[in-house]
Amino acid sequence: MSNTPSMAFDIEMIRGFYERFPGRVAAARQVVGHPLTLSEKILYAHLWQGDATEAYQRGSSYVDFAPDRVAMQDATVQMALLQFMQAGRKKVAVPSTAHCDHLIQARVGADADLQDAVNKSNEVFNFLASVSNKYGIGFWKPGAGIIHQVVLENYAFPGGMMIGTDSHTVNAGGLGMVAIGVGGADAVDVMAGMAWELKFPKLIGVKLTGELNGWTSAKDVILKVAGILTVKGGTGAIVEYFGEGATALSCTGKGTICNMGAEIGATTSTFAYDASMERYLRATDRSDVADLANAVAGELTADAEVYAHPEKYFDQVIEINLSELEPHVNGPFTPDLATPISKLGEVAKANGWPLDVEVGLIGSCTNSSYEDLTRAASVAKQAAAKNLKVNAEYSVTPGSEQVRYTAERDGLLGEFEAIGGKVFANACGPCIGQWAREGADKGEKNTIVHSFNRNFAKRADGNPNTHAFVASPEIVTALAIAGRLDFNPLNDTLVNQHGEAVKLDAPVGEELPAKGYAVEDAGYQAPAEDGSGVLVEVNPESQRLQLLDSFAPWDGQNILGAKVLIKAQGKCTTDHISMAGPWLRYRGHLDNIANNTLTGAVNAFNGETNTVLNQLTGAYGEVPAVQRAYKAAGIPTLVVGDQNYGEGSSREHAAMQPRHLGVRAVLVKSFARIHETNLKKQGMLALTFAHEADYDKFQETDTVDFVDLTDFAPGKPLNLVLHHADGSQDQIAANHTYNAQQIAWFKAGSALNLIKQEQGL
Repeated sequence: MSNTPSMAFDIEMIRGFYERFPGRVAAARQVVGHPLTLSEKILYAHLWQGDATEAYQRGSSYVDFAPDRVAMQDATVQMALLQFMQAGRKKVAVPSTAHCDHLIQARVGADADLQDAVNKSNEVFNFLASVSNKYGIGFWKPGAGIIHQVVLENYAFPGGMMIGTDSHTVNAGGLGMVAIGVGGADAVDVMAGMAWELKFPKLIGVKLTGELNGWTSAKDVILKVAGILTVKGGTGAIVEYFGEGATALSCTGKGTICNMGAEIGATTSTFAYDASMERYLRATDRSDVADLANAVAGELTADAEVYAHPEKYFDQVIEINLSELEPHVNGPFTPDLATPISKLGEVAKANGWPLDVEVGLIGSCTNSSYEDLTRAASVAKQAAAKNLKVNAEYSVTPGSEQVRYTAERDGLLGEFEAIGGKVFANACGPCIGQWAREGADKGEKNTIVHSFNRNFAKRADGNPNTHAFVASPEIVTALAIAGRLDFNPLNDTLVNQHGEAVKLDAPVGEELPAKGYAVEDAGYQAPAEDGSGVLVEVNPESQRLQLLDSFAPWDGQNILGAKVLIKAQGKCTTDHISMAGPWLRYRGHLDNIANNTLTGAVNAFNGETNTVLNQLTGAYGEVPAVQRAYKAAGIPTLVVGDQNYGEGSSREHAAMQPRHLGVRAVLVKSFARIHETNLKKQGMLALTFAHEADYDKFQETDTVDFVDLTDFAPGKPLNLVLHHADGSQDQIAANHTYNAQQIAWFKAGSALNLIKQEQGL
């Protein structure tokens, strides 16, 4: 592997961790007083203080942790590193990496798209490369691959703890980590040598029995779990998979399951160390890590009593028999609407979903392993062998250059190209709205199927009428060949070009490449040993990058006379608050990207997007413009929201943008975990209704007073008075989860401001 070490990255850090791990676990077991889950072992082994001295309460105790590493992708790392540059450090305190995978649009094919990305975003890539070089951060160039796949191949290790500025950081749970998606401000804390705070998670156990067979794959496990738990059922919890079925899964299959756990709101998901992880570590040139893990293997799983009687040790237990599990297809418009393949046609017709499948897309960070590609290729190969016409467009997005190179060597990419498949760059592309789909601007109602995770409206191609369904790569391939959503490859036949009825055989795959992985240039750039002489320049005229100014601290007064910027109705994800797609280019320029703030949120008062009442003029205007008018007039504002506000991406821009524009508080029925933390980090008030029905009391022309903010304290609700246009008023209570440290962030104006104060900057 070009430019990579002859042994695993950061091997001395990993060795030190394994030396400490058994003692840390023993100390935890002593204070907790009962057998430990794997999740608990990893959490207690990473306490900032060292050995455990007390047992923490799941779902309520705030705990300081010391993660082993930080991983960041190019859309979020820009803002994270702009913040880190203000923190006063000469070098990151823990191993950290930056990966260029988001700013590459999928359009015509890998080579052309990659060159186009370099041409358009070179300013950003050069900035990231220089900042990484200066501060001791490993840099993965455009084309190297998607962050989560690269991390799995190079950095993840059983029992470790990692945070990453992307919600799918959880992919590393496939290698037995506790890997958690966070906002950039959290990453800055850890890179600056500070503790990282997390509410001690609840624990959900998923017992897998039996063994996968036929058309069913690891993807179907998480599609089924998503259907059971919904998009918020895992919030505040770690999902720990166990049982004979878990052991039988491949390491990359485990990664797929953990990866999409982000779509149920889970803090992370993980699996115990087993032979499949050892095989994967050795296959990816990390035998040194496998040897170290083997020496403590007995502690890299839950205590035996836990898995024997899981109901005693988990807050919730789900059991799934893999031998009976049917392939699932989830969607449209939400990743938790789970339908077994045998019922899909019936459900689709009943709901009026378009039955013609126009495009099938496979790959991405969650389903681009060698095993995934071999299983999908075995289906694709049958199209030619059985004289079948492929009835949909088809594309493949490899997860890393290593996977792509190996797949090309072994003829897999050729199988996809033989059925008209297009191979996109090793990047996020269609999964994040970076897909230049021809004709999407027409807004026509249509159906696509993909093996990605998210399928919110407008997510993939910008068309609100694209019905996107999530399935395994092999099911996606079968549906693309058939061109029909009501095709069930387990039972149905297709008529080939000779008029014969033929049936697709179940896919077959290879867990790991028989000839081993290979790559000519993995795309890694090591940082300078001494970065003190490296210059990081940002052009003050740049439209892509902007150095940050500190947010203003709280003035110590109650917030009075606040206006409601928007009352968001229904689903309001981070995509609705800060859209991706074309806006990715401004992720390093806070003022420019702020022009998309809440433009996707539905205004409860008129049912429209991006049109809200400006109470200063009485006219309606676009959300960012109205907010800028309030800011210019010195008028504070708040955002009111619905359930699970801020689900989806870890995108801290969704918190920074409203803060930059002058929004002071966000009051909702419930929050997605990462977004709530991001708001806190940026010095915002993140509040929830004490009584959800109070949401209905807000009127479009209200003025709101926060009457007891001067008494802001942990566990004490805040009181708001709503002054209505007719002279009447309502008083409502707002709950919060701020502890003393987080209140200090609010008072300082942001967590970063507090770091700077503590370092005397």
